This record gives sequence, C-alpha cells and structure tokens, in this order.
Amino acid sequence: MSTATPVIPDSSPIVLEKAQIRSWKAPIAFGIFVLISLILFFGFPRHGTSTFKFTETTDKVALPNLVVDTFSTTVIVTIILAILTAVAFYLSWQARKVSLWLVIGFALVFMFGFLAWAGSGELPVPITGLLLGTVSLSVPLVFGALGGVISERGGVVNVAIEGQLLAGAFVSAMTATLTGSWAVGLIAAMVAGVLVSFVLAAFSIKYLVDQVIVGVVLNVLVTGLTSFLYSKVLAQDAALLNHPPRLPEWPIPVLSDIPIIGPVLFQQSIIEYLMYIAIFVVWFGLFRTRWGLRLRSVGEHPEAADTVGINVNSTRFWNVSLAGAVAGLGGAYFTLGSVGAFSKEMTAGQGFIALAAVIFGRWDPIKATLAALLFGFATNLQNVLGTIGSPVPSEFMLMLPYIVTIFAVAGLVGLSRAPAADGKPYIKS
Repeated sequence: MSTATPVIPDSSPIVLEKAQIRSWKAPIAFGIFVLISLILFFGFPRHGTSTFKFTETTDKVALPNLVVDTFSTTVIVTIILAILTAVAFYLSWQARKVSLWLVIGFALVFMFGFLAWAGSGELPVPITGLLLGTVSLSVPLVFGALGGVISERGGVVNVAIEGQLLAGAFVSAMTATLTGSWAVGLIAAMVAGVLVSFVLAAFSIKYLVDQVIVGVVLNVLVTGLTSFLYSKVLAQDAALLNHPPRLPEWPIPVLSDIPIIGPVLFQQSIIEYLMYIAIFVVWFGLFRTRWGLRLRSVGEHPEAADTVGINVNSTRFWNVSLAGAVAGLGGAYFTLGSVGAFSKEMTAGQGFIALAAVIFGRWDPIKATLAALLFGFATNLQNVLGTIGSPVPSEFMLMLPYIVTIFAVAGLVGLSRAPAADGKPYIKS
C-alpha cells in the first residue's frame, strides 16, 4: 500500500504574516488632552505674562525667573501637543509601541502650557515648591507601588496596599510615641505591613481564596480596626500615645546646594533617602539577581519553576511578606514625616493610587515610581494652584489626582501585560 506525498506547488507559496496588534489608547488620550487645550487656551484665553520662579530666598544659588507671554505660549504648546498626537497615531497605525518617553514628553509640554495659562497675571509659579511637594507626597505612593510590584511579580494581586499603609501609619505613631524613637517607629511600621501581608498570603496562597476579595476585606478590616483603636485608645491620651517624634531633615552637603535639584532631592529626611535606595534595590534585585529570577519565574510560569526545584508557594508567601514590609514603611511617612500624628483613614485611598501606579508602570519598579511621581504631582498641583490664585475651580482641583489616575490607567497605559500567573493560585499536581 502506497501513500501519496502532498506536494505544494511553487506557484502557491505559504506566507506567514506577523499579526499586527494596534493599541489606540494613548493616541485617543492624547487627542482628548489636545481638545482640553483648545477649550482652555482658546475658549477661555488669558493674556499678559506668566512667571515661573525657580529658586527661593533661602537658596544659596539664585536662578532668574522665567517670564513668558501667556497667549503665545499656550498657542505654541497646543501646536506641539497636536504634533505629538499625530506621532502617536502614526505609531499605533504602524502597530508600534508608543514610547513611555513620548508620554512623559507630552505630559510635560501640556503641564507647562497649563501652568502658564493658570498663572497668568497672578503670583509666580514656584517650580521648586511644586517639585518638592511632589516628592514628599509621592513617598507613600512609591513605597506602596514597590510593594505591589514585588507581590504581583510573584503572582499575588496586592489589593491590600491601602491596609498595609494604614497599619504602618498607626503602629509607627504609637510605637514611636511610646519609645521616643522614630527609628523604632519605622521598624514597627514594617512589622505591621508584614502582619497584614501574612493574612493576605495565608488566605490567597494556602487556602486559595480569591486574592482580590481577600485584599478588599483586609482594607476594610484594617480601616475599621485602626479607627476603633484611635477612638478608644489614641484619642483618650494623645500626648502619651499619639505624639511621635518627627523625622529629622538631613541635607546632604554640596548636593543640597544645587539649584532646584538640591532642595527637591537632597534636603530630605531619612525616609526619602530610604525610598531612593528601595527603588534601586528592587529594580536591581528583580532583574539582576537570582532572587529576582526566581520571583519572576513563579509569577510567569509556576509549573516550570516547580520542575526546576523552586518551591512556588513558599517563594510567593515570603515575597508577599516582603512587599508588606516595604508598603508599611511608606505608611510610617504619614505619621512620622508628614502629619506628625495618626488620624482616622489618613491614607485616604493612597493605596489604591499606588496599585494604579503598578499597572501604569507595567509592573516595573522604575516605571511604577515615575507613575507614583505623576500622581504625587497631580495632588500637589491643587495646592500650588490654590496658592497662586488660579481661576481653576477648587472642586476640580480636589478631583485632579483621581482624574489623572483614571486617564493614566485607562488611557495612557496602552497595551500592557501583567505577569502570566498573577492572581492565579498554584496547586501542585
């Protein structure tokens, strides 16, 4: 019995075409901001001059103010935004990725035009103060985002960042007050974050409960518990239990004298310097060490990791705990570095914005940090606009951080892929 061998004629070649995937999120978001620019800058034009102030009277090196014509600046800015939008549409049409740097450039240009429009004829826009406030308000967001990156790179969705921040804030306030040491308060905040993470890890990894549900329940639990203890314990004797020492400011010699950059980055307290170290350590650890390789492997393909001898669930458990320690350290900033005392629900949803930074940053520690800085900038912008007497309604300024969060995650993030096993429990066969 003979079998015929199929022959493919030369005139009918097999052509394998690469599938093209186009994402229109970023171009559409760019277009919306161009429309906003047209409405603001031309529908409500402002004339005169706008002043940008780069140094304060206490700075050792003074820089001259930048004075620009308001209407001309807004026209130029709108043209540049339209060009960048056209570039984004072209890249998407060619099924090419819209670079993060293009997004950052677009945001900087738009913000320059918006500040010129909002500050026309009013008090000068304090650039150093704007950036300094951005870094300060971004500290808990950065720590929370780094904790989220560590946890989700290992395959566990960390919706409980809000609870970890709040627990860290509460415990650090009480511990630092009782001991009189901010250092003990920082350590206690990390322990509190770990304890919240233990519960998340136990239920989601050991008992296979839905990770999102566990995270939401933990947020509610920690919020209720800290509010109850604040009312029944801390508020009864605030001087004894809720008056922690503030983190001292440690300016770095020479570097702190650099105009703009010095006061913003190198005239801070220890928790900001720990933030710089944490960003580098998490990035280096994830992509340059065996620990990072193991962590990413259990988040991408736990079955393959298991076959080479990696204990998947144990790796996930301990790294979720590490993520909680990092986020808890961010919670300590509220009570030891910012407010100076604990109050009910003082994190005010910062954990959810940190989770949005993780998604916007595409589960990369550097990009998540940039996203956290963007949200911190949006939060501080409302304070600056109120100070210079901007015509922007105060109600809109209160909504600004959350509007930016929605646009960033829903519009600017483009195509993104979470770790393949993120949110999926692993059952060893």
